[in-house]
Amino acid sequence: MLDALTVAVAVTALALAAWCGLAAYRDQPTKDWHFIGMAVVSVLALAQLVVGIVQLARGERPDQGMTIFIAYLIGSFAAVPAAGFLSLTERTRWGSVTVAAGAVVLAVLEVRLYDIWGK
Repeated sequence: MLDALTVAVAVTALALAAWCGLAAYRDQPTKDWHFIGMAVVSVLALAQLVVGIVQLARGERPDQGMTIFIAYLIGSFAAVPAAGFLSLTERTRWGSVTVAAGAVVLAVLEVRLYDIWGK
């Protein structure tokens, strides 16, 4: 895995979580700007998914098993879009809370992906 990409995804996910958490604190739903932020994080997660698949195709293997690595890659790609979709159905502050929680989950998944890949 590319360490810089993993850090970039985790940091942007935490920034999105803070931003949506602030919106929830202010009793605001997710707005268009939040969805742009979700798109940025999702594009970075997609890039990581592609890099992970390419590395697996080149014969590199994670330390803790390929199946669990692929599952975490797919989960990390799906975390923020799923939270964004749920926030569309809940147009209150709880939509912002949902996105903030999904972004925190993504950051945790990134740490776990780094651990699974190993050095």
